[in-house]
Amino acid sequence: MATIKDIARLTGVSCTTVSNVIHGRTGRVSAETIEKINKAIEELRYVPNMSARSLVSNSSKVIGMINHIIPKNDQNLMEDPFQSSFLGAIERTLRENGYYLMLRTVETSEELITFLRNWNVDGLFFTGIFKDQFFDALSTLKIPIVLIDSYVQHPNICNVGLEDFKGSYTATKYLIDHGHRRIAFASPSIRDGGVLQERFYGYKAALTEHSIPFDKKLVFEYEMDIASCMALASELVQIPDITGLVVTADVMAAGIMAGLRKHGKKIPDDISIVGFDDISLCSMTTPTLTTIHQDIHLKGKIAVELMLKKLEGVEPEKTEIILPTYLVERESVRSI
Repeated sequence: MATIKDIARLTGVSCTTVSNVIHGRTGRVSAETIEKINKAIEELRYVPNMSARSLVSNSSKVIGMINHIIPKNDQNLMEDPFQSSFLGAIERTLRENGYYLMLRTVETSEELITFLRNWNVDGLFFTGIFKDQFFDALSTLKIPIVLIDSYVQHPNICNVGLEDFKGSYTATKYLIDHGHRRIAFASPSIRDGGVLQERFYGYKAALTEHSIPFDKKLVFEYEMDIASCMALASELVQIPDITGLVVTADVMAAGIMAGLRKHGKKIPDDISIVGFDDISLCSMTTPTLTTIHQDIHLKGKIAVELMLKKLEGVEPEKTEIILPTYLVERESVRSI
């Protein structure tokens, strides 16, 4: 692998001059020398040593994405189309600004500290953060932090979130407006102070507003893997008076739909379903899935913009940005 010394030897200039050209400090370097050095770089196929650059500039150009949502039932984080789309949006925006993305699932604060000791990251994104000991640990870090979809607040930490309550309220009200009264709610495990709880509250609020009694037997908490969705579908068919279902994630809704079809149920004839997220999968299901839209790519872009401001030492005008939601009508809901 070629080094700066090799380029200097080939061009007959000092290592300092070569380094200045590589790093764009060309104010005192002639155009002829710059051309000669760039030609040597191309001939020798020189690739900068990022670790060395990190030591010199005290910046690795690496931003960590810490996932604190611990997958269950041997689930893979990247199997979730929403997570894949969101991480793709983050990576693209970082890349456009000269940064790299490192993804890591971390379960405990001890694991987080070990990660930071081993990797010199410039900043951290976090998903799956609640008001607990893990948050207490990360809130003491002297590094730019942006939370994704979190309901904890800290004056030095930014957050990009969503109208979770409103979105779920809208989904439930849409079913009610189409004549449904026995409406179930399906979600992964609902934890206090999180996104899923807000979506659950939105569901309950719509029922209350329309004088529909809340029935806890119509709340189903299952994981999003296909086996869990199949098991949930088996439970749903045991309660034949359910005509509508609000689901907190499109991928879970698609799994439930597959399970219901295995039991001979037709959607929306036997049960109407509304999802949440509006991932591309919604247009591929049969029937296509009515869902609550969120702009996944905009969320990733804004998260990176907040991070870049923090890295530049500029405090953002808003440390919390809540993105809007709206319903997208497709074919999975009927009027009764």
